[in-house]
Amino acid sequence: MRRAVFPGSFDPLTLGHYDIIKRGVTLFDELVIAIGINADKKYMFSLEERTKFIEEAFKDEPKIKVMTYEGMTVDFCKKIEATFILRGLRNPADFEFEKAIAHTNRKLSEIETVFLLTSSGKSYISSSIVRDVIRNGGDYTGLVPDTVVVNF
Repeated sequence: MRRAVFPGSFDPLTLGHYDIIKRGVTLFDELVIAIGINADKKYMFSLEERTKFIEEAFKDEPKIKVMTYEGMTVDFCKKIEATFILRGLRNPADFEFEKAIAHTNRKLSEIETVFLLTSSGKSYISSSIVRDVIRNGGDYTGLVPDTVVVNF
């Protein structure tokens, strides 16, 4: 089985994430959307809200599972027997950052990282930008899937 993990905080799920997930699920037998828990990070949305956003967005996709984890992503991958990590790239800075992580993960666990470029028109979207728009009362509906809008 080709099982991949798409890790992130998903605070909140954006159309950029959605794009990578929809395209990534076609590459694997199972795609685990792994919501990382970092006790030192302040989230805008609770873990329950973030999980619900994702589960509702992909409720009709049987190859997608949503799980939470703490600690290193490679340890989580070993635990669930995932052999791939899926990552989205928006720009060259993302590539440089993600490349270093991918090399480190490969050294630690021999796991493969698969990169997908975010579709054009979505490469500017990030969770931090969405949170800023929400905090300032802006119209964020064109940046997130309907499940985030409906549930906010």
